[in-house]
Amino acid sequence: MKFPMIGDIASKITTVVNIDDSVGCAIEIMLKYEHRNVVVRDKSDYRLLSVMDVLSFQTKNLDLNTKLDVLQLSQIPVIKKHKNVLDTLEFLNSGIDYICVLNSDNSLYGIVSHTDITSNIDPDTLMDNYRLQDFLKLNRRMKWVNKDDKTSELLTEMRSSSFDNVIIVENLKPIGILTTKDVMRLIKYKKNLNLPVSCHMSSPVETINKNSSIKQALSYIKQKHYKRVVVTDDEGLLAGVITQKELISLSYSKWAILMKDYQEELRELNSILENKNKEYEAMASTDSLTGLYNRYKFSELYLSSYTAMLQRNNKMSLILLDIDFFKKVNDTYGHNIGDIVLIQIAKVLLKNLRNIDIVCRWGGEEFVVLLPTSTLENAYDLGEKLRKYIVELEIDMVGHVSASFGITEIIAGEMMEDAIERADQALYLAKNSGRNCVKTDKDCRIEIF
Repeated sequence: MKFPMIGDIASKITTVVNIDDSVGCAIEIMLKYEHRNVVVRDKSDYRLLSVMDVLSFQTKNLDLNTKLDVLQLSQIPVIKKHKNVLDTLEFLNSGIDYICVLNSDNSLYGIVSHTDITSNIDPDTLMDNYRLQDFLKLNRRMKWVNKDDKTSELLTEMRSSSFDNVIIVENLKPIGILTTKDVMRLIKYKKNLNLPVSCHMSSPVETINKNSSIKQALSYIKQKHYKRVVVTDDEGLLAGVITQKELISLSYSKWAILMKDYQEELRELNSILENKNKEYEAMASTDSLTGLYNRYKFSELYLSSYTAMLQRNNKMSLILLDIDFFKKVNDTYGHNIGDIVLIQIAKVLLKNLRNIDIVCRWGGEEFVVLLPTSTLENAYDLGEKLRKYIVELEIDMVGHVSASFGITEIIAGEMMEDAIERADQALYLAKNSGRNCVKTDKDCRIEIF
């Protein structure tokens, strides 16, 4: 298995402007070549002018003769072309979409993007057994709108919220997509932005089923030259969007595991992997937003805790909690504030749990806590404490939120999924009982009888 050099996968630059060029000149080049970004040379640094910047200029009626050096353009990190593709991980995993590639004399060679990296990942070495549906709850937030929404308002929201694509739905089925490439087309041909988005969207939108594997998704992106996959369920309803970046992260994690089977390659890359091993492990086991374990690491830790429970003849319990009315928080205050709520809840959980307890972001606004050596009664008492701590939490702009809890005790001989299912039933009962309360699976049986 060979890891390519940056120079082998980078796109050579053909459209570059200088920092003392005008905004109008840069936009003219972007429109001519239909590029969504253009590199701006600023002495020894490089910056990026994006289509979202162009939208911002139009909103502010900026004089097109304004020099680019007046603008606060984002600086692009640089990397030498002889570096290994693994060296891009620290950039791409921190929110950077593009990296400038330099020759040995520091002159500009090209640019490397998510597309370039994805195109050079061999799908045969990746996660054949993992389905897209396993990752949908953990993916980056997506934006979807109805076909009658006004295009101008949608573009304003895209610019302010940094969405690079929007899915247009009808009866929850995706019928079109609006990407930054479409935005460039709207600007270039001066389309009427007061029309509904259905007049400007790209349609039909190609989708992939949620039961597809990560391997199939990567092959799909590579073949179609897409930056994302739109995922639907068996009925054709929108299930989510998974970006190249998320697939890359999963791929790198798998790469790190497969490296053990390639001893000769390991010797050549040993110095690189020594420095990056911790990055791979963290990326494969934690939720990027909250820092908590993700469900895959949780499953691994559950097995070891379950084994210890059997060996020591201990009890063990599980808590599943869900933030109440979280969709309303997102709709009212925006997804950035919703992310802050998730982070604050995660901090409450970490602060009030024991060192031996295992807490995970299960997906979306759901969290799961595994409590080794705890009986159902102990877990219930802890659930009540956590519920009160969450209610008392003061969150900027939002104020107070609450959470509902479902609790079960682990049974010897059962699968983890069985325990999760019982806790989920108790959580469902808590939701139906008015929310902001704690229920156990025993309460569910009482309800039935």
